[in-house]
Amino acid sequence: MSGQSPVSRTFVLEGRRINGIPSFYGELNRVLMPNEEWMLGESLDALDDLLYGGIGELNGVDEPVIILRDHGHAKSALGVEATRAYYLGKIAHPEMFHVERFVTALAELDAGTGRTYFDLVTEVFAAHPGVQLDLA
Repeated sequence: MSGQSPVSRTFVLEGRRINGIPSFYGELNRVLMPNEEWMLGESLDALDDLLYGGIGELNGVDEPVIILRDHGHAKSALGVEATRAYYLGKIAHPEMFHVERFVTALAELDAGTGRTYFDLVTEVFAAHPGVQLDLA
């Protein structure tokens, strides 16, 4: 579609609604999937797929701006405690996950050098340069 301007829209995620990993995905679904018959699962891969566009409210939007209001609350809710539980959940299912990866990530988290779930989420957003994440 040459000659057409990119389509941009702004979406607002309410950080105060985020109290852990399940509610983070609940907020994504509330804002970005309200008219879909299915919802995103609690997965960084699902977030990555969403940000590629073509589904939910991002369908047809070339340059979405996603504002995370009260991001400090969300950052805390997706911090060390939630991340530790996430890693322990993965480690508990060696039949489904590459456990060594999560054991290492948990050790790094406990040593204070690891990434929190909030960090992982922002990394997924950063991998999509056409999607702007504003932390408000």
